[in-house]
Amino acid sequence: MSKPPTFIQLLLVLAFSVYLCNVQADTEGSFSPKLTEYGQPDLQGVWYFGSTTPFTRPSELAEQATYSEEEIRKIEEEAYQANLAGDAPLDPNRPPPEAGVYIGFEADFNFAAKRHKRDKVLGEYRTSLVIEPANGQLPVKEGFEDFSAKRRAKGIETYSSAQASDSGERCLIGGLPIPSLYPAPWNANLQIVQTDDYVMIMTEMIHEARIVRLFGKHLNESMNYWNGDSIGFWDGNTLVIHTKNFRPEQSGFLMRMSEQLEVIERLTPISDHEILYRVEATDPLAYTEKFVVERTIKRRPSNEPIYEFACHEGNYSMQYMLMGARRAEVDAEFATED
Repeated sequence: MSKPPTFIQLLLVLAFSVYLCNVQADTEGSFSPKLTEYGQPDLQGVWYFGSTTPFTRPSELAEQATYSEEEIRKIEEEAYQANLAGDAPLDPNRPPPEAGVYIGFEADFNFAAKRHKRDKVLGEYRTSLVIEPANGQLPVKEGFEDFSAKRRAKGIETYSSAQASDSGERCLIGGLPIPSLYPAPWNANLQIVQTDDYVMIMTEMIHEARIVRLFGKHLNESMNYWNGDSIGFWDGNTLVIHTKNFRPEQSGFLMRMSEQLEVIERLTPISDHEILYRVEATDPLAYTEKFVVERTIKRRPSNEPIYEFACHEGNYSMQYMLMGARRAEVDAEFATED
């Protein structure tokens, strides 16, 4: 016959039960945030939306959604060693890159992509920010051609002329329909400002300000807008934002899209310093099904404001590209007369 539990064992069971209840309550959004003067949850401030978790899952992990503590420690150690290697002096006698090889922003990554501690979402080490579909990949529809692909099919190559300069090159807009959807390696900061009827979300990268109306219907569907047309509402403590009517020019290498893209964002405060950020995207032309991204946004210290992101190199070069084209036309005209 088994012995009855001791007083200490009962206390341990009770403490563990309380812990489980707290964990469940936190994940279900029981946190009570401060309210604005309008009685709405106060999300205002500067937030960091970067992440050390890959956007899409490494294909070899298949449907493995999380890492164990042992796996994550190994990943962090490998990242730390890569950081040390990036800090090592370069060989001044190294040979030049091979002809035709891609050269990117290696120097910037060596400076900005130094983080090696993996982030948690609701207590889990996720293998990807994309949590649906189950394989953690974007469900791209085979044969889909976005705005850039259609232009290339007409013989308009990106950066080949003034007419071919895309919106990103000219810094008119970022490379995503929702600027905070993808965790940029740098400048991954946003600021939220609220009134009774509006929420403004401004991202540092390219200084994009999204105005979310908390009333009314979507604007005329015959028109498309940079960053789409956003309407929001409060579902308890969660700010829900529905955005549609995007401009197809916003399709980029990070996320292909068409003008039929629709996005639903959910911002739920889970502590004074964290927001659970969930994004659901559907696009019947570009994707076979919806995909879902989820991660945690963290509050920046009050002494770390957003700074101006001045990016106009493409606009400055536009003048000289057009001057060169006119000069070529004049030269060709004189050559014909001779």
